[in-house]
Amino acid sequence: MASRVVLPLFKERNKPFVLVFWSRDPDGTQHNQGDSLNTLVPGINGATSFAAIRNADDDLSRIRSALSELGLLDTTDIIVTSDHGFSTISKESQTSSTVKEKFADTPAGRLPLGFVALDLAHALNMPLIDPDDGYKTIGDKEHTKAGNGLIGGDKDNPKVVVAANGGSDLVYIPDGDTALAQRVIDALLAQDYVSGLFVDSKLGKFPGTLSLDDIALEGSAITPHPAIAVSFRSFDTICGDPVRCTVEVADTVLQQGQGMHGSFSRADTWNFMAAQGPDFKSKFVDPAPVSNADLGRTIAQLMQLDVHDKGKLIGRVLSEILPGGAIPEVTSRVVASDPALNGLVTMINMQTVGTTRYFDAAGFPGRTVGLSVNSLPSATQ
Repeated sequence: MASRVVLPLFKERNKPFVLVFWSRDPDGTQHNQGDSLNTLVPGINGATSFAAIRNADDDLSRIRSALSELGLLDTTDIIVTSDHGFSTISKESQTSSTVKEKFADTPAGRLPLGFVALDLAHALNMPLIDPDDGYKTIGDKEHTKAGNGLIGGDKDNPKVVVAANGGSDLVYIPDGDTALAQRVIDALLAQDYVSGLFVDSKLGKFPGTLSLDDIALEGSAITPHPAIAVSFRSFDTICGDPVRCTVEVADTVLQQGQGMHGSFSRADTWNFMAAQGPDFKSKFVDPAPVSNADLGRTIAQLMQLDVHDKGKLIGRVLSEILPGGAIPEVTSRVVASDPALNGLVTMINMQTVGTTRYFDAAGFPGRTVGLSVNSLPSATQ
């Protein structure tokens, strides 16, 4: 459709255009591939995932060929980007109460779907209600239908809400109970599958955690704000390049060996980007950090659009990739929490260009792929 209908239409109109082509692959195939079911190797690096990448590459080739045939290639900028990296799913834990139970759809000794909700309900000694299955109360050897859970209270006034989210989970405390937040944090700090906790600043500061504002997740959205964002542990399968064979614990209906993203590992935050065309430098590798938000701002400038910003997560114009553009000054920093009683520290590796922040990796030292601890005080290393 893009190459046979849309691009010829744009050629006929003879006006500037923006075409967004979204490819379901390799994301869809990496999530659902079966090359590595219940094993960590090859994980997302199996034959099916590579075939998906080839499929996406073939689509790009067809679009470029159509531009060439229409005489548009030399006057068209092409930008390629992914929205995130990818990791292989692990369902392993030595600390979760759930791995000692037997679930009908979960291999013995593995984390079931909704393990965070189950563990928190167990630690808080409160009932767990399934919001996706008629608000039924979850019994022994059961988990919630989609991993989400309402803990304590009733369906209209739960004490804690857990939203399962793949490589990270979100925890809500509707009434803002600070003492309850501390109990939840203590329970999460005791789990080996956790690597990094970020807490709503309205609840206060807690040892071992940083704030949601530290990772730019406190804003003016009208939807409920999470009390705690939970990033899960990541590690690699020793392939020689950790970010290419990263494994992450994930709260998902998908199984060990399939694919997921959403943790704060460098494997998930590091995505591919490339640009080609008359408005870009040739054979230039950008040493500065770049995000998808920056691409929108850069495209708007190239199209001479009048953009009215809303909010603060607006990115920057990538002037360094434009002809004559200078490489910007980049500042690297490490943000670290006070240690929890068990010694765990949430830390962030980040870079800044002007006022724009880029988050490379975050979590607990030793539990997040790509997280550097070189700048931590020696007492917390």
